[in-house]
Amino acid sequence: MIEPKQKSDLHRYLQSARNALLWKLDGLSEYDVRRPMTPTGTNLLGLVKHAAGVEAGYFGETFGRPFGEALPWIAEDAEPNADLWATADESREHIVDLYQRVWRHADATIAALALDATGRVPWWSEGRQEVTLHQILVHVATETHRHAGHADIVRELLDGAVGMSEGNDNLPAGDRSWWESHRARLEQAAREAGRRTDAPPS
Repeated sequence: MIEPKQKSDLHRYLQSARNALLWKLDGLSEYDVRRPMTPTGTNLLGLVKHAAGVEAGYFGETFGRPFGEALPWIAEDAEPNADLWATADESREHIVDLYQRVWRHADATIAALALDATGRVPWWSEGRQEVTLHQILVHVATETHRHAGHADIVRELLDGAVGMSEGNDNLPAGDRSWWESHRARLEQAAREAGRRTDAPPS
């Protein structure tokens, strides 16, 4: 049958993104998992908290299978970006455990419904709200991988750690000196291109 294979493929890609997000927390202090590393405040634990809210909504309310735990940071009256950072009272263990509970709930929805099962996303615009499980699986897997990419950059900025997954960095072999030389080469190419194209006309 085609559907079980399609569903398992989509679920596998979603799970790999979930695992990547959590792996990026390994070995960091409480400060560093929360530390805002971009001008808009992007931080590792906030990405996990956000991903938990995403799955709770899309695999819960969308298909009439609510998660069952209140997530005040995704309520309509929550302050902007409340789901993208953890307060000092929200421990790493609490956020990680919540995410894992949410994805177990999501997995139950995925297992229970056919790919063509219909749902409704009330926070989407009119004309787009009616969806299928297949569409939501693609949407959430794609969004989670996007945030895993954010986490890659944040972690590298924090302590230089890189990699796609544990045991698979998916990068060329090279020591620190090689990477410094590589980066310098890219900087030189960028400056040269900038001089050629950004210079005012004569």
